[in-house]
Amino acid sequence: MFWHHNGMGGFGYLLMLLNSLAFVGLLAAGGWVGWRALRDHGERRVGDPAERLLAERFARGEINDEEYQRRLDTLRHV
Repeated sequence: MFWHHNGMGGFGYLLMLLNSLAFVGLLAAGGWVGWRALRDHGERRVGDPAERLLAERFARGEINDEEYQRRLDTLRHV
């Protein structure tokens, strides 16, 4: 079959290498996404700066549970 040629040639080996690197890259990206999803599972992130500040004040004990809930409801309905 390849009696008169030297196999795939330079471009064939290059394409095989690039294909292998792309496959390993996809596996690594999938592992990274899975790791992030498992690591962040159950961790609630507060995106709004006002909610984050309110949560910090509650954590420090500056406001009680009722005050926290009331202000949080106010922030979310504005």
